[in-house]
Amino acid sequence: MENTLGLLRITIQRGINLAKRDVRSSDPYVIVRLGKQKLKTRVVRKNLNPEWNEELTLTIADPNLPIKLEVYDRDTFSQDDKMGDAEIDIKTFVEAAKGDLQNISSGGTIAKINPTRENCVAQESSIIWENGKVIQHMFLRLRNVECGEIELQLQWIDIYGS
Repeated sequence: MENTLGLLRITIQRGINLAKRDVRSSDPYVIVRLGKQKLKTRVVRKNLNPEWNEELTLTIADPNLPIKLEVYDRDTFSQDDKMGDAEIDIKTFVEAAKGDLQNISSGGTIAKINPTRENCVAQESSIIWENGKVIQHMFLRLRNVECGEIELQLQWIDIYGS
């Protein structure tokens, strides 16, 4: 665990208006990658607005590495179809989590992330200090696909001694 800055708990909450990849619907799941780490949600059958509410935890060593999300449609007899992807730049989030939080009251905003052409953020997203935790709630616009967003939440978990 050397050089580990902390853990990042990602709650993949839901998909919104995901692309159809089967006749009427899709069977979506999300793969989250960071460096050599790869985590996956369960498959939600026949749903373009799936609710996962699944917590996945990544170890963060290098805040310059982006987190990559890929959404797929599960197929039984052929290769799973890609339903878009997104990337999260976590540098600002890690800086906020590792910064001086003593003067911030609960519910206070530490930083704001605005949507740009370079990021996948669909609407303004705030990094907040809530109940002793650094949290960011965000909507990501999926790329390389005709439609779809993923709603998720990031939460920083400090490791003692890091």
